[in-house]
Amino acid sequence: MSSDGINLTNQFLIAMPGMADEQFSGSVVYLCEHSDKGALGLVINKPTDITLEGLFDKVDLSLERPDLISQPVFYGGPVQTERGFVLHDAPAHDGAAFMSTLQVPGGLAMTTSKDVLEAISKGDGPKRVLVTLGYSGWSAGQLEEEIGRNGWLTVEATPEVIFDTPIAQRYERALGLLGFDPRMLSQEVGHA
Repeated sequence: MSSDGINLTNQFLIAMPGMADEQFSGSVVYLCEHSDKGALGLVINKPTDITLEGLFDKVDLSLERPDLISQPVFYGGPVQTERGFVLHDAPAHDGAAFMSTLQVPGGLAMTTSKDVLEAISKGDGPKRVLVTLGYSGWSAGQLEEEIGRNGWLTVEATPEVIFDTPIAQRYERALGLLGFDPRMLSQEVGHA
């Protein structure tokens, strides 16, 4: 829980129109962790020009999953952009854990150890994956402050937006979870 009692773990952060920070403009971030120490999330709608096949080549693994070969690697955020982060369905049973996996309460799992890539390359491992380079991080209180300044909207995350929705539609689909027409959002910040 964060200091003001809100816990946004397993939620989408949706950048408000007019978000000044170029790195997050138009972004949907899946929050893997949120506590009084800060927050960690992965941008799910900013593909890079690297494919999963290209990434697996770089780490000397072959990719035996035709469904994943041309899937892009995503820009997960500005922190540790040389590191890979794999967002995937939570393992069906406790035995399928990887060396370094964060189980998101009520949601997905995020793994940073290479063993998840090795499992995927052999056709084992999680069926639905989203791989990012880098992550988005906020220090204690920083995310709450940005939300307070109307930088982000938040809504309960759904795996369908991450895994089943075309990339170009993820922002609008995430906004749609809030139950209103995204065109009603003002680009202007209120000045009282």
